[in-house]
Amino acid sequence: MPAMYKVRPLHGAGVLAEHLPTCMYPLPNLHRAPGTAAPPQEEVDPSLQALESRQEEILKRLYELKSAVDGLSKMIQTPDADFDVTNIIQTEEFSPLTTNGADLDLMLGKDYGALKDVVINANPSLPPLSLLVIHSLLCERYKILSAVHTHSSVKSVPENLLKCFGEQTKKQPRHEYQLGFTLIWKDVPKPQMKFSIQTMCPIEGEGNIARFLFSLFGQKYNAVTSTLIDSWVDTAIFQLKEGSSKERGAVLRSMNAALGKSSWLVGNELTVADVVAWCALQQTGTANAAPANVQKWMKSCENLAPFSSVMKLLQ
Repeated sequence: MPAMYKVRPLHGAGVLAEHLPTCMYPLPNLHRAPGTAAPPQEEVDPSLQALESRQEEILKRLYELKSAVDGLSKMIQTPDADFDVTNIIQTEEFSPLTTNGADLDLMLGKDYGALKDVVINANPSLPPLSLLVIHSLLCERYKILSAVHTHSSVKSVPENLLKCFGEQTKKQPRHEYQLGFTLIWKDVPKPQMKFSIQTMCPIEGEGNIARFLFSLFGQKYNAVTSTLIDSWVDTAIFQLKEGSSKERGAVLRSMNAALGKSSWLVGNELTVADVVAWCALQQTGTANAAPANVQKWMKSCENLAPFSSVMKLLQ
């Protein structure tokens, strides 16, 4: 069968040379023969190195300044920026530390260059005694920068509440403290707390705040113990403190039974349940009518300095 088309043959001595394009620019050969030395590396200009080092130092200083400003701006960025600063008391209260600041870094997250601040709003008509007790307990473990402020929504605050953290004795630079604890007397329906002002929703309720603060001691409980503690905290707040006389009587009987088996409400060591329940009894005025085991337990609490100091606020 004859071919339909004739095709020009592509082989031949001068075919490649004839059809190679001539518009491409030549590139240097990237291969070198074995044994030849590598091309010398380009030297870095010393002035460029100095500029880079200076830039890194500036960035480091800016980061440190930003961290410090973030710590100082926590008070300004809250809704309480209009508080009345005419009544400000700052104090340091701490005993020899039994732990180092690494525990707080582990529990609250490390914030380089800024002091960790806990800011609490509370109504002076119903002071959260449990938070004051826990504050005193924390001062025995950490170096705490304490402050009391009066919000403009409150016309007057009793002198003892203005000095609930004690008198100022010595002032140290802010960075030498491990934790900031600021209490603002404000017209609020229930206590409110913020730890991370920029990212955290407020924690409301005395019991919830007490749980958070007590967790800073780093105590670990199993699921059963944690559940019992939470149950006693809720019972103390909603039945003993805010409930009817019938509910209070039932709670006192339950407490008396529990304290007949152990020294404290949950186990053989002080927990946040003991703090909140003791304060609830003091605020409701039912301490004198408590059963025998409850009376003994209350005396055990009052033998601790943080409880006895809060009792002075009730006198």
